[in-house]
Amino acid sequence: MKASLDWLRAHGDDFAPPGGTFGCAHLTHYTAEYVEWGEGSPIVLVPGLAGGMGLLGPLAKLLAPSRRVIIYQLRGEDDSFALRRPFGLNDLGRDLGNFLDCLCLERPMVFGFSFGGVVALDFAVQHPGRVGQLAVQGVGARFEPSLIQQVARTVLSRFPLPPDSAFVNQFFNLLFGQSQGSNALSEFVVRQIWQTDQGMMAHRLGLIETYNLDDQLGRIRAPTLILAGEKDVVVSARSLQNLSEGIPGAKLVKLLNCGHLASITHASVVAEELLRFAN
Repeated sequence: MKASLDWLRAHGDDFAPPGGTFGCAHLTHYTAEYVEWGEGSPIVLVPGLAGGMGLLGPLAKLLAPSRRVIIYQLRGEDDSFALRRPFGLNDLGRDLGNFLDCLCLERPMVFGFSFGGVVALDFAVQHPGRVGQLAVQGVGARFEPSLIQQVARTVLSRFPLPPDSAFVNQFFNLLFGQSQGSNALSEFVVRQIWQTDQGMMAHRLGLIETYNLDDQLGRIRAPTLILAGEKDVVVSARSLQNLSEGIPGAKLVKLLNCGHLASITHASVVAEELLRFAN
């Protein structure tokens, strides 16, 4: 079915491609909502820790004219009760494989943003023959504890926060890479991120504390593009280097003046790199 006006308004219609086909994929452990636009070779976008598939609307809008773009919801995004049944990173990777099966996508290009990059990398390690091309942004080879992440997880799991809190605004400025002030894009990002349940955000932050692919990256066989924001405070230079050196033939591209949320704040730069890599 066509994406409804209510869905588009709720997910930032100004930042998403026009039209779009909405669907539900009945996976083993949950029903995943998804939206797709365009025609041509498919690229599956895996969302980040918060904000769901709507947050990648700016990127999808730029990719859709030349690619078939598909975004799906991660487990727990629309159902915080999913936490009643524990799941880990490997489960989310299996969800991705299950989703590709449901849409009959044999070896598509997969792009993972931030936490979605962790899911995409884990999937490519476990199922190297299922990915035609792999691209990630905002992720390294392993989890590196930082004060920012520790504070974020503690606050998210223990204290209900309003979207206009000083802590939230400062945290988002760090992710943006610079102070955004008040504009349509920053308001869109904050609105999207707060559609994700705080408990689910904290759970996902907890999952990446066990993330370490240093010894397994050599299993990835798909041509791989690694995009790294110059001002990303979440991923260290060492972790990026280990990721790019650990994956055979991987290409590392630094995104100037970009922070952790480069795929949203600098979607045109990311889209250009993805399309150049895909072609």
